[in-house]
Amino acid sequence: MAYDKFNILKSSAVPMPIENVDTDQIIPARFLKATERKGFGDNLFRDWRYNADDTPKKDFVLNNPIYSGKILVAGKNFGSGSSREHAAWAIYDYGFRCVVSSFFADIFKGNSLNIGILPVTVSAEFLDKIFKAIEADPKTELEVNLPAQTITILATGEKESFDINGYKKNNLMNGYDDIDFLQSLKDDIQKVAASSIY
Repeated sequence: MAYDKFNILKSSAVPMPIENVDTDQIIPARFLKATERKGFGDNLFRDWRYNADDTPKKDFVLNNPIYSGKILVAGKNFGSGSSREHAAWAIYDYGFRCVVSSFFADIFKGNSLNIGILPVTVSAEFLDKIFKAIEADPKTELEVNLPAQTITILATGEKESFDINGYKKNNLMNGYDDIDFLQSLKDDIQKVAASSIY
């Protein structure tokens, strides 16, 4: 399933400075019955966003209208816990295209990269600068430059580089999942097959 190409993302951000957010908090287990990637955004952080009577909790950041954007800025150790792909699906379906943290659980990181979400790992110091910039101005924008592998706080110009696997980087920039990548090589594969001598 192809997804939006990711090159340079300039957006305001939603701050969630909570550490050790696990996948059951991102998308509770009772919402895992669907097998398609649609509709999970409605239940992103469900138990943190809504009361038992389905009314929004006013103190949760996603219910605060002053924060918006395609970037979620999270605390350390984001996406720990079970390996459910649905956690990444919920984040993508909600509208986030990038999550920034000082540490990601490996399986969550892989699941995100596979569906078009860029997990950007920054130093604890730079993460703190981002949180402070958003606190000072909720509309402050970040620029995530995938080709250059940098993230910049536009208000201050402060910048930090991040690492990413070259194969995953190429897929994100082209909007490919693993199957799309293989299909992109179809002509080359057919040429090699046609020229082979058996």
